[in-house]
Order: sequence, then structure tokens, then C-alpha cells
Amino acid sequence: MSWFADMKPVERHTFVASFGGWALDALDFMVFTFVISTLVGLWGIDRGQAGMLGTVTLLFSAIGGWAGGILADRFGRVRVLQFTIAWFAVCTTLIGFTQNFEQIFALRALQGLGFGGEWAVGSVLMGEIVRSEMRGRIVGAVQSGWAIGWGIAAIVYGIAFTLLPPEWAWRTLFWFGVLPGLFVLYIRSRVPEPKIFKETQALRDERSTRFTDIFAPDLLRTTVLAALLCTGVRGGYYAITTWLPTFLGSERGLSVMGTGGYMAVVIVGSFLGYLTGAWVTDRLGRRANLILFSLLCGASLFLYTQIPLNDAFMLVLGFPLGFTASGIFSGLGPYLTELYPSRVRAAGQGFAYNFGRGIGALFPTLVGYLSENAGLGLAIGIFAGGAYLIVILTAFLLPETKGQELQTWD
Repeated sequence: MSWFADMKPVERHTFVASFGGWALDALDFMVFTFVISTLVGLWGIDRGQAGMLGTVTLLFSAIGGWAGGILADRFGRVRVLQFTIAWFAVCTTLIGFTQNFEQIFALRALQGLGFGGEWAVGSVLMGEIVRSEMRGRIVGAVQSGWAIGWGIAAIVYGIAFTLLPPEWAWRTLFWFGVLPGLFVLYIRSRVPEPKIFKETQALRDERSTRFTDIFAPDLLRTTVLAALLCTGVRGGYYAITTWLPTFLGSERGLSVMGTGGYMAVVIVGSFLGYLTGAWVTDRLGRRANLILFSLLCGASLFLYTQIPLNDAFMLVLGFPLGFTASGIFSGLGPYLTELYPSRVRAAGQGFAYNFGRGIGALFPTLVGYLSENAGLGLAIGIFAGGAYLIVILTAFLLPETKGQELQTWD
């Protein structure tokens, strides 16, 4: 963690903005995973419908992510980052007032538009501000903000469902999502646009560029492979995290507080996985991080979902599951930033990441339907295992970019 002390003031403020935005994004998104079983009981919806509520947010986040990237290339990283955070904060808060499946479905879709744009814009912003020799560690460490937001969601869940009846507790979790809106004020006052973005904007007066340039012959192969890579990373993660709390409760027979305890171990492992993955990304390279963590996550997931274990062993295995499932993301942000030139960096990164998010969004629904006959543990294992195989294959086909200076135009 010595890199934090070595950061310049502008790098540190940008890190806080990107880290905080992602943590609050996670808070607003992950509260839903804790209330799935409650909604199933209160509203009488089945697992397929519950999976649809997870999927619709991810599908619309694919649209919002690419749109956010396009707007960030045109109007600025900081401005668009503020807008996306405010958007998903408002939509999350409104979910707490919904009265039926249709209303929450619509708001989950709108929430996805802001949710998708925040990561793409924040990651590019951090990647362009920080020095190349520190990019892997710092952009990777931004990802650890997800574990912090996830942890806060778990704590609020435990408190709300202990103090309040279920019909009010789940609403309180979503009302808590108003907090990210306040974070916009910090970004507005402390974070500047990256120098490389300003230089690129100056060149736009002399050279024409379109967001569709990511599909031009010189970038098409990169875009296709990057999109497949992100599909594997996102699909595997969603298959695990969307259904894991429900799996622990319904198939392992844990109580609400027991489930919270297990999830705490997974979240701590997740946080340390992000930081370790960031270190591995700079030390061994972007591709090595992706391949290594895919193999480790596949092994952990198999043990956790397929082998009968007692409570003590399940608790122990929660740590490596969270560690490996999250560490893989640390290499993804800097890798995508380095694969594209600045003129289309946010558009390219936004498309690739959110294409993967959109296709990966199908995994929660497919897991839900398959689990009706095959069991939830087996369904999670099938879809997550296939996803990580895609990651390994595409990582071998993409170039290594460790230590690469960012390109302005070509």
C-alpha cells in the first residue's frame, strides 16, 4: 500500500472520487441481493422473476455504460461521472417506494443506466490521471471500493432486518441509497479533467472522430476480444454474487444472521482480493492476473458449491471465494484503458465492459431457471465455470500492455 503515500494530490483526489463512486455504486446495487428472498416471500414472485430484477439492471447498465463512455469522450470524464452517480442514487431511493413487481422492474432498469456509466467513466478518469508505473495498482485498487460498498450493504441489511419488520426493512435499504448523491459535491470541487483528455479535445478541431471508430479495422479485433473478456469476467461474477446469499439460506440452511456472517467472510476476502490483484497486475502483468484468478476462482467455487461441507469448512472457504472472484477485476480496468487511444478510450472501455455486463446479465436469470430443476449450487457452478473459461481463452489472444504509456490519438 506504499503507493498511496506516493500519490500526488491530484492523483489522490481522483482516487478518492473513483473509489468512493464505485463503493457507493456497489452499495446501491448489492442491497438487492440481500432482499431477494424477502421479496419472494412478500410479493409471491418466483426465482425466475427475481432473477429478472437482477438481469434488467445489468442489461440497462450495458446501454448506460456505453452511452456514458461516449459522452465522457465528448464532454469530459468528470462531468459525466457526476451525472451517473446522481442518477443511480435517485433511482435507488425511489425503489424503496415501489408497490409491485412492475414498478421495481422499471426503476431497476433506470438504475442500470447510471450504474453502467459510473465504472467506465471513473476507471478511465483514474487511468488517465495516474502515472503509468502505478496504473495497475491504483486503478486496480479502485475496484476494492466495491467490497467496501458491499460490506456497508451487508451491515445495513443486518441492522434493518434486526430492528424492523421485513416489509419495512427492505425499503430502508434502498432509501439508504440517497447517500451517493452527496458525493457529487466532492467530485465537483476536487477533481480536474485529465491532461491527456484536454490534449485530445484540442485535436478534435483538426481531426474527425466518431465513437463507432472502435469498430474500425485497426480496433475491431481489440474490441471483439475485450468484449468477450468482459463477458466472462462479469458473467462469472454475477452468477456467484447475485444468488450466493439465497444459496446459503435455502440450500445450506443458514439463518439470516448466519448468512450475514458467511457473507462478511466473503466480503473481507473480496476486499483483499482486489488489493492483491492490483499488485499482481503491476508485478506479473494484466493477462497473468486474469488467467491466475480465473483458475483460482473456478477451484474455489467448485469446492464451495458442489462438495458437502459443515459450517466451519464453509466459513473457511468463503474467504478464497471472495478473494479470487474479486481479484480478477483489478487487472481489467487498467487493461481496457491501455488497449484504446484517448480519442475513443471511454467509448471503447464503456462498450467492452458493458457488453460483457449485458451478456453476463443473462446469467442470474438463467441460473434462477436452471436451479428449479438442477439445484442452485449446480446452476451457479455451471454458468460461472463456463464464464471463467472464456476469460482464459481471450486473455491469451490479447496483447500484454503492462507499463504502456497512454496514446492520445493513434
